[in-house]
Order: sequence, then C-alpha cells, then structure tokens
Amino acid sequence: MSESGALHLSTGLHGKTIDKDQLDSTVEQYAKYHDLHGGDEEFRKSNYSDLVKKYYDLVTTFTEYHWGQSFHFAPRWHGETLRESIKRFEHFITLQLGLKKGMKVLDVGCGIGGPLREIARFSSTEITGLNNNANQISRGKELISLAGLSEQCNFIEGDFMNMPFPDNTFDAAYAIEATIHAPDVLGAYREIYRVLKPEIELGCGLPDVRSTRECIQAMKDAGFEVIFAKDLAEDSDCPWYHEIDPGHFSLKSISTSRVGHLLTRAIVGTLEFLRIAPKGCNRLFSILQTASHGLLTGSREQIFTVTFFVLGRKPLKESEI
Repeated sequence: MSESGALHLSTGLHGKTIDKDQLDSTVEQYAKYHDLHGGDEEFRKSNYSDLVKKYYDLVTTFTEYHWGQSFHFAPRWHGETLRESIKRFEHFITLQLGLKKGMKVLDVGCGIGGPLREIARFSSTEITGLNNNANQISRGKELISLAGLSEQCNFIEGDFMNMPFPDNTFDAAYAIEATIHAPDVLGAYREIYRVLKPEIELGCGLPDVRSTRECIQAMKDAGFEVIFAKDLAEDSDCPWYHEIDPGHFSLKSISTSRVGHLLTRAIVGTLEFLRIAPKGCNRLFSILQTASHGLLTGSREQIFTVTFFVLGRKPLKESEI
C-alpha cells in the first residue's frame, strides 16, 4: 500500500463508518467475539448481526480504497487484472441466471453495491440490494446516484435471516461471499427460497467455513433443485488468492507484498503515535493481516475456496404445473 493509501486507511477519508473517537473501542468489541480474545462460536452465532455490522464498519473504507467497490474474489486468467476478473465473474453470474430486462433481482448481502451496479448495467434488470449495515447502504446510494442507476437499483436495510419481503417477490437472486456470515446457512437459503418466485434460479459464490457438500445439501434441504455446482478455481489460470499473496511481487501488487505490509504497518503505527490517526488503527491493520493470512493458508492447503459456485432453481409446486 502506498503512503497515501495508509493515510486513507488510518484517517478514514470517507469517514462515515465510525467516529475517530470510537474506532479503538469498536476494534476491541469486534476482537472479543473471537476465540483468541475470549469469544466462542455460540457467542458469535447468537450475536451474528452485531458481529457483521462491526466488521464492515471497520473494513469498508479500507476495502473500497484498496480492492474496489466489489468486495469479492473471482477466478482469474493470465494477463487479466483483478478488476477485469471481478467484472467477468459478475457477468458470468448474470448469464448463468438468465437475467434480462423486466426481471426483479435480489442481491443478498450486497455490500456497497459494486456487483449490483455492474449486473444492473449488463442485464438491464431492476436490482434490490439487501444489507444489515446502514453505513454501507448510505455509501451504496451515493454510488448508484453517481452511476445514474437510482431508477434501476435500490437498497433495503435488513437481515437475510429474516428478510423484509413478501413471499414470491423476486425473479432471481444471487449471493456473492455473503452467506458465510449466516449463523445457519440452511435458514438463509430458506429465506431466499421463500422470496423467490417458482422456476427461478439462485447463484451463490460461497466462501464458507462449511464444506462444499454441506452447502449443496443445505440448498437441497431449503427446497432448491441444484442444477450446477463447481469450484470455478479448477478452470482458472491464476489462483484466486494471487492478489493477496505477499510472496507475489509486481509494481501493481506492491501493496500486498511483504515490503508493502511492512511499509503500511510503519506508516499506520507512526500516524497513530502522532495522533494523526485515531487509536486502534494499528490493531485494525493487524486484524486485516491475520484474515489475509488465514485465507492464503487455507487456500494453499486446499481446505478453503471463495470460488465455489452453486446454481439452483426453485421448482414449481404440483398445484402450479
């Protein structure tokens, strides 16, 4: 990360997620959800909504600045940039779902709406983004307005475990790296199933601590007919974790290299020491590094993937045939 990037992370130039005075306490509250700081799985599940809100309050500004407005990975080809691969993956989802003008689509766990905007432009569909984080929704609304998509896209604040929509509302739905936050993945799929019209498809990019078999079975148990399931990394020229591998060095990826990590830590630490950046920035950077290391280690050992894709259909009931 460049010096300006580290300054952006430390001072929060978008500045709408957390007040500077609250950053340190928010980092502390988030850390307590995890095992190393006295938390456990049941505690995280019972407080999943607050856990997820705090996480994205902490990392949204950094992620948008460093990664872009689509907060997900994608299969990648040689010679393809990160952002090109992300856009291609979003187009892949559009085509797999057969999206077309006139359809109403749900983005489950939409972040600040990067995929939502790209898929809306590519498919001419109307897309609703569901998110439990008010700060991300506020940022997302700014971005759809700048993109001229306010008539085509919208955001709803809500929990995907208890969606604020009537049955049979949407023609299609997708979730990209979102259901990992569900305390009960079957419950999340059942809610998606409920709000979908029959004979419509659901595409999910699933970065999950559950096995791929468990994810497929949860889809079936929720009522979906599973049409297609595959780890798209199998056909990818480059590993999906290429961009976060500190051992990979190029001028474009210097921010994620070991040198970049050391430089960023030094800048963030110095800014916090000088009280230019709020207390807690250095600890937040450590949390982000730990997460990156976990993703990298798990993927190299082939026990974790973020490119597992499932395509399912909500079948017609016998009375509707």
